[in-house]
Amino acid sequence: MHQPPQSTLGRIWADRWIYLFLLPTTLLLGIFTVYPTLASLWFSLLDRDGFGSDGAFVGLANYVELANDPLFWNAFGNTMQFLLIAVPLRVGLALVLAVILNASLPFVRILRTGIFLPVVTTAAIVGVVMRYILDPTGGPVNLILSQTGLADGAVNFLGNGSLALYSAIAIWVWKWLGITVIYWMAALQTIPADLYEAAEIDGATAFQKFVRITLPLLTPFTIIITLITAIDATNVFDLLLTLTNGGPFYSTEVIDIFVYRHAFVANIPRLGYASAAAMFFGIVVSLAALVQILVVARIGRRGGAA
Repeated sequence: MHQPPQSTLGRIWADRWIYLFLLPTTLLLGIFTVYPTLASLWFSLLDRDGFGSDGAFVGLANYVELANDPLFWNAFGNTMQFLLIAVPLRVGLALVLAVILNASLPFVRILRTGIFLPVVTTAAIVGVVMRYILDPTGGPVNLILSQTGLADGAVNFLGNGSLALYSAIAIWVWKWLGITVIYWMAALQTIPADLYEAAEIDGATAFQKFVRITLPLLTPFTIIITLITAIDATNVFDLLLTLTNGGPFYSTEVIDIFVYRHAFVANIPRLGYASAAAMFFGIVVSLAALVQILVVARIGRRGGAA
C-alpha cells in the first residue's frame, strides 16, 4: 500500500535520535568554527585594537592596506613556498615508505612505530628541541658535520635566512610523515592482490608493477591525500613560532605568524588588520580546496563511467 510522503517536520521527527546525537558536534562546530569565522569577517572591516569593545568601521580599508604591505606578501610567499615544497615532498616520500612497509620485511612493526612516533609528539616541543639539535655552537648535527668533515664550519640552519625555511620544511615533513604513510598504507590495501599475481606471472618487475598497477589505481587517493596534506601545511604556526619565530628577518614568517604578530604581539594590536589577513588567506585556501574537490569528483565520475 502506497504511503503518502512525509512532511519535512515529519521526517525530522522520525530521525530525531540522529539529530539528537549530532547536536553536540553541531554546537561545538558553531562555537569554535562558524562563530569565530563570522566574527573575523566582521573584525576585518573594523579598525579595532582589541582594548575596547568597539572599533571604527573602515570597510575594505584593511584589505587595501594588505595589498600594499610588502611584509604581508612576504608572509604569503613564504606560505606558498612552504606548500609547494613540503606537500609534494611529504606525499611522495610517504608513498615510497608505505610501499616498502607494506611488504613483508623483518622488523616492519618497529619501523612503522619509529616513523609514526614524531606524529604524537607536540609540534611546539619539536620546535624547541630542534633549536638545540641544530644549534650552530654545540648542537649534535653541527658536531657530526664538523667531525666527519662534511662542513668546514658551523652551519646555522635556523639563523641563516637562505636556509631557515628549508630547514623548517624538513622538520615539518619528518614530524608529520607518519600520518601520511598511514593514509597511503590504507590506500594500498584497496588494490586487489590478484593484479600483482597476474603481473608476476607475466614477468613484470617490481618497478613495472608499481608504475602500471599501483600508481594508476592510487590516483583518486593521491588527490585526496594531497588535499589533506596541503591543509595541514597551512597550519604550521606552533612549529615555526617555537622554531624560528618567523625569523631571521621574516624569512620564515608565514601567514599564521603574520596574523599573530599584528593581533597579539604588537605594542598596539590591530585585530582588524590581522583578521583581514586571515580572511584573505582563508579564501585563497578554500578556493584551492574547492578546485581539488572538483577534480576528485570529475575523476570519480570518469571511473564510474568506465
